[in-house]
Amino acid sequence: MAYDRCVAICQPLGYMMIMNQRLSVLLLLVTWVGGFVHAVAHLLFVYNLPFCGPNITDHFCCDMYPLLKPACTETYVIGLTVIASDGAVCVVIFMMSLIYGVILQSLKNLNQGWKRKALSMCGSHITVLVIFFVPCIFLYVKPPSTLSIDKFLAVFCIVFTPMLNLFIHTLRNVEMKNSMKKLSTRKRK
Repeated sequence: MAYDRCVAICQPLGYMMIMNQRLSVLLLLVTWVGGFVHAVAHLLFVYNLPFCGPNITDHFCCDMYPLLKPACTETYVIGLTVIASDGAVCVVIFMMSLIYGVILQSLKNLNQGWKRKALSMCGSHITVLVIFFVPCIFLYVKPPSTLSIDKFLAVFCIVFTPMLNLFIHTLRNVEMKNSMKKLSTRKRK
């Protein structure tokens, strides 16, 4: 998405040539295959673990760190692989998303109308990225343990981030802005 926005703003005339169907499908496939391989790697780690004791995890979702707690074997190495894979994925994707910085840097040469449009388009994406990836990085770039705040952050990432994502992108919708303006003028009268 960041690459798409960068091309749309920095090279608007060449957008259709650069972001063709082949590149769009390639970006989609890389995302899907990467997510699938990542999930299968976690599944393989957990599949061979011997579990004993209560089969209850003190968490709201099936996450790796709480799942390692009831295991009857040493899980330190698996915990390090979780940091290496999940933490690295979060940090790398967040850093790749900083391509928005390139977009914002290129705004110096544009007129006010284009600057406002570009900031409106990128601002919502940057907000959603920060809201999702900051808690995600905090969850996975730390020693393998479960903290009390992990449950709150998991709920934040799973429930509130998608809800805020819809809300943030809804506020960009022109019809929604016009409806909110009409509603506020009716309340004043």
